[in-house]
Amino acid sequence: MSDQGENREQGSRAVLGRRALLGGLAGLSAAPALARAPDVSPRPAPRAADAAGRAAETLRAAEARRLVQQARLGAGAKVAYVVADARTGEVLEARAPLLPLPPASVMKAVTALYALDALGHGHRFATRALATGPVEGGRLEGDLVLAGSGDPTLQTNALADLAERVKAAGIVEVAGELKVWDGALPRIDRIDAGQPDHVGYNPAVSGLNLNFNRVHFEWRRSGGGWDVSMDARSDRYRPAVTVSRMQVVSRAAPVYTYADIGDVDEWTVAAGALGGGGSRWLPVREPALYAGEVFATFLRAQGIATGGLSRAAAPPARARALAQVESAGLRPLLSDMLDYSTNITAESVGLAASAALGPGVDTLAASAGRMADWFADGIGGRRPDFVDHSGLGDRSRLAPSDMVRALVALGPEAGLADLLEEIPVRGEDYRVIPDHPARVRAKTGTLNFVSGLSGYVRPLGGRDLAFAVFAADLPRRAAIPRAQRDRPDGAAGWARRARVLQHRLIDRWTTLYGEVPPEGLRLRPRPRPASLACTGC
Repeated sequence: MSDQGENREQGSRAVLGRRALLGGLAGLSAAPALARAPDVSPRPAPRAADAAGRAAETLRAAEARRLVQQARLGAGAKVAYVVADARTGEVLEARAPLLPLPPASVMKAVTALYALDALGHGHRFATRALATGPVEGGRLEGDLVLAGSGDPTLQTNALADLAERVKAAGIVEVAGELKVWDGALPRIDRIDAGQPDHVGYNPAVSGLNLNFNRVHFEWRRSGGGWDVSMDARSDRYRPAVTVSRMQVVSRAAPVYTYADIGDVDEWTVAAGALGGGGSRWLPVREPALYAGEVFATFLRAQGIATGGLSRAAAPPARARALAQVESAGLRPLLSDMLDYSTNITAESVGLAASAALGPGVDTLAASAGRMADWFADGIGGRRPDFVDHSGLGDRSRLAPSDMVRALVALGPEAGLADLLEEIPVRGEDYRVIPDHPARVRAKTGTLNFVSGLSGYVRPLGGRDLAFAVFAADLPRRAAIPRAQRDRPDGAAGWARRARVLQHRLIDRWTTLYGEVPPEGLRLRPRPRPASLACTGC
């Protein structure tokens, strides 16, 4: 299913070939301590010592500082950026280029590069139904095993299709149990322990995932109380589940509580927060059992009786594949991940990439560390600090100069520009600027009081630019009370001002540095999918 060996070899040769183009960025990596670095490092001026040239350079530096000040991000906020020629790596302008800040979901662009290199562009995740014994007269004399390989996009409809294929394989009865095996990837209870329990973008991750590891919770008024349901709904089915349970409790706050009761996710919700009715997706902490319960429902619908549901401690030896369903290829899967900023996709493909590179990775932090090693080797620079593959954890640190090095050294061979979302340039009022003379393909990143944007700019008729802009007010983020972490006061306004700053910088760079017309990157438009169940975070 994968041509990872060929892709890894080709990628290594390409990286070595492009390192000669990174002179400007390599200079930043060798710069003195940040405490002595200037706020803004504009493009080196011509050696001709004319007063007009020096004055223009000083004016450009002052203008960049003014844009940052006008963003009003707060006394504790740090802003760092780099813009460079996307073909040569020549640094055109920088502010605190070596300052490591949380990349937030910009991390997903790094993860996309990592996964393409380690897994291969054509990789697909397979979810299989395995038989551990012979089939006699339609009766499976053994267990039926639902085995995952880490597919982050497996949906309820796919499990229904898999049950139909098991029936088509001649199975009408299973003598043993239905078992679930998720050991292809390490089981991660949640991506970031600092997030609220109930947010759907912080689920568990394992080798067997379903519906982005979220369960649908719905409530309706009924007499003096509420009817509640938990299901794995899709556009075709609504199979009820019991591995996640909800109880309505008479209280005003907190809105949700969570407890792990053995193999069951036990939730409570405050009656005072429910109103007349509604629904939301909640995270699943027992993803393999969740998928197994839904699969068992569809097997029964096909008339296939099984024993109980349990975990398989190890991959079944000498099992025979009865049927399977596959994910989309890795490139379209990553395209959706980058468009919708889907955290579970980033973690699954990152863990799978680490596993493909060798054994010894059994935690998310270890996998993120392996990606950091790969990153440093690929750009020929310093090793960043990564704690996950999605950017949800705020302890990751990445300098804008290193992100731009990756865009220049690794991005073109991986075709990263074609995977990134096309983002319209916006003005000071955050409205789209009609007919702006630049096309931007980039990845956004947002946490509370953290904002990032990184990618490529193609001015019309001009040279292609690679850039990264990171901003963070970490003291303000650290001061958020746990009860307000979902929507803290002031975070939305801060994020909007940070985004305005990013777009004002892009608009400025287009004018100043986009005048040379080389061949450049091929920023082809691509259609967006009509819908996707998960909108990320």
